[in-house]
Amino acid sequence: MPTSDDEKNRPLYMISVAAELTGMHPQTLRIYESKGLVNPSRSQGNTRLYSQADIERLDLIGRLTDEGINLAGVVRILDMKSRMDERDEEIEQLRAENKALREQVHEYRMRETITALMPYEGKDNPKNPLAGLLRGTSVDKDE
Repeated sequence: MPTSDDEKNRPLYMISVAAELTGMHPQTLRIYESKGLVNPSRSQGNTRLYSQADIERLDLIGRLTDEGINLAGVVRILDMKSRMDERDEEIEQLRAENKALREQVHEYRMRETITALMPYEGKDNPKNPLAGLLRGTSVDKDE
């Protein structure tokens, strides 16, 4: 079964195969297309080509109608599902940004803590063990 979005959206199945995969009549698929429930791609010869994502959507439509939901209700449910999926993507993006910001804050706080713990007697003071690091050179030892 396709895993990437590109693979899921690649038009593969003619209407007869899509109908067989979903257990629906080809005319039902045409009706769903006319109602805007599914939008298969078209080949150069104008043949309907359904993707794996279309098949999954048709399966969901079939389950909903089997539960007694009419097509108007199915349209609303699919719209809400689409909006929910968009929000889920946005939430994942925000979580990733939040994680990156938390890591930056942690790094900043660690630097602040290290800086606060370091004795500061000036960059050129040889008694400061980190003086060379602050200059980018090695520390000269007291002899």
